[in-house]
Amino acid sequence: MSNILLIFLLQIILVPTLSLRIIFVVKNMSILASIFGFLEALIYVFGLSIVLSGEQSIPEMLVYALGFAAGIFLGNYIENKLALGYTTLTVNLMNRNTELVSTLRNNGYGVTVFEGMGKDSVRYQLQILTKRSLEENVMSIIEKFDPSAFIISYEPRKFKGGYLLKAMKKTKKRKS
Repeated sequence: MSNILLIFLLQIILVPTLSLRIIFVVKNMSILASIFGFLEALIYVFGLSIVLSGEQSIPEMLVYALGFAAGIFLGNYIENKLALGYTTLTVNLMNRNTELVSTLRNNGYGVTVFEGMGKDSVRYQLQILTKRSLEENVMSIIEKFDPSAFIISYEPRKFKGGYLLKAMKKTKKRKS
């Protein structure tokens, strides 16, 4: 019974560690990725040695798999809470909605407005780059001012210059 609990606990620790390692690799954070890779390998070898030693009981193997699934859930939860990186929101509007644009800018978000031709009339597109941890806040502002807006969110890998970097530099200067 103690082996089963240990296996489950190891899997719940292993899989979020694996998830975080992958995230840090993708975000080009090599030192953190290496640290989590070391921990991942250590936990993996230890857990697998318990499962494969002795009689290889079916309950232990099932708990190993169940712990893996629970670890995926926990890893996803942790990743969403950390919300590392940035997100770009592309917002398509039927109307110019200057009140929405002003509100977003007054809340510190950089907004670029494009005008284009849709199927039946002129459409407006907003492009907003923000920290991923603030994405839900931006979405709620958009929803409040234009519930029919079409929104696409994606994570940019690299960017250079622009409003967000200027705002971050101002914030750092104020703190020092």
